[in-house]
Amino acid sequence: MKNASSILKYLIWPGLMLVSAGLVVGLLNGWTLVAVALLVIGLMLIVSSIASGDYVGFWQRRSTQAGTNAAVSIASVFIILGLINFLGVRYDSRTDLTEGQLLTLSPASQEVVQNLETPVETLIFDAVPNPTDQQLLDNYRRFNPDFTYRYIDPFADPQLSQRMGVETGGEVFITAGERKLLVQRINQAEPLTERQLTNKLAQLSQDDVAVVYFLQGHGEYAIDGSKAGFFEAATQLQEQNYTVAPLNLADTNVVPPDADVLVIAGAQQELFEAEIIAVRDYLEAGGSVFVLVDPQTKTGLEVLMSQWGVVPENTLVIDTSGGGQLVGLGPAAPLVTTYGDHPITEAFEAGRSFYPVARPLQVREVSNVEETPLLFTNQRSHAQSMTEGELSVDPDKPPEGPFTLGVALTRPAVVQASDVPSEADANAEDTVAEDTAAEDSATANADETAGENAAETNEPELKESRMVIIGNSSFATDGLFSQQLNGDVFLNAVTWLSKVDNPVLSIQPKEATNRRFTLSVQQQIWLTLLSLVVFPLLGIVGAGALWLKRR
Repeated sequence: MKNASSILKYLIWPGLMLVSAGLVVGLLNGWTLVAVALLVIGLMLIVSSIASGDYVGFWQRRSTQAGTNAAVSIASVFIILGLINFLGVRYDSRTDLTEGQLLTLSPASQEVVQNLETPVETLIFDAVPNPTDQQLLDNYRRFNPDFTYRYIDPFADPQLSQRMGVETGGEVFITAGERKLLVQRINQAEPLTERQLTNKLAQLSQDDVAVVYFLQGHGEYAIDGSKAGFFEAATQLQEQNYTVAPLNLADTNVVPPDADVLVIAGAQQELFEAEIIAVRDYLEAGGSVFVLVDPQTKTGLEVLMSQWGVVPENTLVIDTSGGGQLVGLGPAAPLVTTYGDHPITEAFEAGRSFYPVARPLQVREVSNVEETPLLFTNQRSHAQSMTEGELSVDPDKPPEGPFTLGVALTRPAVVQASDVPSEADANAEDTVAEDTAAEDSATANADETAGENAAETNEPELKESRMVIIGNSSFATDGLFSQQLNGDVFLNAVTWLSKVDNPVLSIQPKEATNRRFTLSVQQQIWLTLLSLVVFPLLGIVGAGALWLKRR
């Protein structure tokens, strides 16, 4: 019996170990059957050890006290480490100390991922994970646990690759239920971008697909890639879930009713009278038109633009600040770094966009029209006319800037035919700068009459007509679209005109500040001499002098 009691007293150690294990498992992974079993068995062993009768004498020994102190210290360390890890997992906090917040999602991306309505999984068909892509994906997952991702080897899982429609390695898809969207094709040179991923996530919550028509038939830029034009711009719109199609008003005579935006990009010939009427009627009914007009061209829409308070001048903007040289262009390509306060440009800050061969816009107040200038040249710019198609830059001409190159306009829609302005104005050919106050007054009276009629008949609130006018079209052409903020100006304008509730108007790519400096040949020679000759000799001379002094 005495031997049994001496054995039972040692059960306290495995009992303490099992109780500690049960507490850790229960606190971290929940009180499962394993955690409860460990805790119960451990308590039973402790009770048995205490009840053995030899417990008091056992604890009075010096070896027992030393062992107990060591065990308690070890258990305390494990418990503290467990609590630290538990708090770290439950309350994740990160501080981005990089200069440009390179490791932090933009506010627009945070809003999109936090508002995901259903769980979203990102599938990356690449056998070798890219650490940069993983870091970006982990940033998304931190804001919403419903966002998950996994890497898939397309050769190891050919069935899934075939079901997802994978054509080449490096394709990234997002899936939500039965919906799937191609995000991007990545490689070592082109990693996954926040802009692409956030845009695709935003598309998952969009029920309606906006339709954008590009007017054709008057020398406008092509969108089908048959020749240089707006193919890149059209492709980017399609990737952002827009439906893009050409439109020839000579065939339809009206703008299709499903059109959310009508883009008139670089028309070189005047529109026919019937086409002008179709564009005007579309605007009056609450449509949106994006006009990109070049210098020395007449589109036939001059009177319509004037009725909205915008007159494109028959001059060119010359930028004498030298900013165009930064992108390999001359003074006829003004560089814009100042933008208006508008949803189209609010995220640009001091970013750069440029407009080769641009004409300034005169913007004046018109009743019921709200105008917001978007693009401003710098102060060191002036307007200059072209002679016989040739540009002769006068560097000595005093600066006249800034000039307005783009403007966004809104006004209430006119819903009744009797409220549409007279069609006689559409036939004017060269009266852009000579519109009379009577035209503005007639337009204002028509808008007021439409509002009064709607109020008397209890009709729903009138639609809003929108227009964006930019005095240049080549800034968004193939090759220039992806440079600086040119593509963002175009895409943001279309997004705003489409009236789609999309928080991702613009997500600027984040780039590390380049702090490298280049040494001239003379500086390199001096650096080599100082590091390999002068400083070593100084060290040797100093050491010799100290040695002689001590002797």
